[in-house]
Amino acid sequence: MGTNEHLVENITFDELAVGQQARLHRIISDEDIKAFALVSGDVNPAHVDAEYAQGTRFHEVIAHGMFAGALISSLLGTEFPGPGTIYLEQSLRFQRPVHIGDALQVQVTVLTKDASNGNVRLGCEVSNQRGELVVSGEALVRAPKQKVARPRVAMPEMYLFDPRTRLENWLASQTAAAPVRCAVVHPCDEASLAGAMEAAARGLIQPVLVGPLARMQKVAEACGLSLDAVACVDVPYSHAAAAAAAGMAAAGDVEMLFKGSLHTAELMEAVICEPSLRTGRRMSHVFRFEVPAYGKTLFVTDASINIRPSLDEKADIVRNAIELAQLLGVSTPRVALLSAVENVTARMPSTLEAAALCKMAERGQIVGGILDGPLAFDNAISPSAAEMKGIRSPVAGQADILVVPDVESGSMLAKQLEYLAGAAGCGVVLGARVPIALASRSDPPMTRVASAALAGVVAHAASGKRLGAAS
Repeated sequence: MGTNEHLVENITFDELAVGQQARLHRIISDEDIKAFALVSGDVNPAHVDAEYAQGTRFHEVIAHGMFAGALISSLLGTEFPGPGTIYLEQSLRFQRPVHIGDALQVQVTVLTKDASNGNVRLGCEVSNQRGELVVSGEALVRAPKQKVARPRVAMPEMYLFDPRTRLENWLASQTAAAPVRCAVVHPCDEASLAGAMEAAARGLIQPVLVGPLARMQKVAEACGLSLDAVACVDVPYSHAAAAAAAGMAAAGDVEMLFKGSLHTAELMEAVICEPSLRTGRRMSHVFRFEVPAYGKTLFVTDASINIRPSLDEKADIVRNAIELAQLLGVSTPRVALLSAVENVTARMPSTLEAAALCKMAERGQIVGGILDGPLAFDNAISPSAAEMKGIRSPVAGQADILVVPDVESGSMLAKQLEYLAGAAGCGVVLGARVPIALASRSDPPMTRVASAALAGVVAHAASGKRLGAAS
C-alpha cells in the first residue's frame, strides 16, 4: 500500500474490506534487542547476555518474543487501520526464535468486520527471510470511523550509549601478572577508599594506605570495609601523606601512587620535591575516555597538570600520550593538536605551537604517532566536519589523542565529555619514575578503579612484567 512518509493516515472501518492486507518490514539488530530490553525491563540473559545464550538451545542471543508483537502493534496503530484504532485483544503463538540479522515481514489480514460495533478481527503473521512463520495470531480492534491524516511527529533518534560497559570490558581485559604495590594517598572519603579497595579486590593493586589511620578506619566502617589485612601508614594530614607516599616511591617501596581525597597540587608538589622521582620528561596527565558517540578509545591531554605549557613541554605531553596509547594497543596513534581554528595565525599562539609540533614530528623529534594541527575539535573527531572544511589528513576525523592548548581548555573539554556526553573515563600522570593514578575528588569509585588499572599498565611496562591485554 502506498503511503505518504510525511503523514500518518488511517483507513476507516468503511474503507476496510475482508481480505485486505498490510505489511511492514524490519531487519532485527542487536541495538533493537537492547533497546527493547531497556524499555521493557526484560533483561532475560537469553536476550542480552551472549555468553549465557551460547549455552542455550539457540546458541546465540535471540529477540524477545514480544518484540514481534510490538511490530504488529506498530502496523495496526500507525498504518492499518491507523490513528484512532483501539486495541481490544491480541493472541500470539510463538513458532520460531528471531535472531540478530533476521529480516521480518509483518502481515495483517482483515478476517471479519462487525458493523454493529465497528470491531475488526485481523489475522497476524510474522515471517523471516526464509519464509518461515515466526509468530502468528489474531488481533481484535475497533476501527476508526472518521478519517485522520496528521503530519508525522518528528521523534527523537535513539542512541544506545554504553560507555560504562565498554570501560568495564576494558577493565576485565587487564590481566596483570601480579598486583602492583601501590601507595594510596590520603584515602579519607568513601569514593577514594572504596575505589582503592575495589582495585585491590580485582587484583590490580596491593594497597598501602597512607593517611590518618583513625580517619581512614572511620571511613572504612561507614563503607562496610575492613582494613584488618591492609597495610597502613599513619600520618596526621594530607600534606604529610603526600610526602610519605612520594618517599616510599623514591625508595622503591611502591611502584605506583594512587590519589585519594587530597588536592592534585598537594600530591604533585610532593612528587616534584623528590629528585629521584624525576625523569628527563615533563610530567603530564592523560585521560582515557570511552565516549558514547565515538567509535574508539579517546585520549585527552593535558587537562590536569600543566597550566600553560611551553612548546617543549607540549612536546613531552605528546610523547607521554603516544607512549600510553601504544601500551594500550594503538600501534600508531593519530594525534590532533587542538586549537579554536585550523589555520595557522600569529594571533593565536596555540596554532603556531601546533604547527611547530607537527614539524618536530616530521624531523623525528617526536616519534611513534601521526600528528596534525592546528585542528578545531570538530575537525579532529568528525570526518564529515573535516570533509566540509576541505581538510585532508590521516588524523582529521579519526583522532586517537586530543592535545589541548592549556589546562583550562583541557579541563573544560574533559568535564564536558563526562557530564554532557556521558563519557566514562580514567586518568594517569606520566613522566615520573612511577605512574600516578589520578582522579577528581568528585569521581565515583569505578573511575578510580579504572585509573588504577591504567596506571598499572604503565607500572608493569616499567618493571618489565607482562602487560594486560591490549585495549
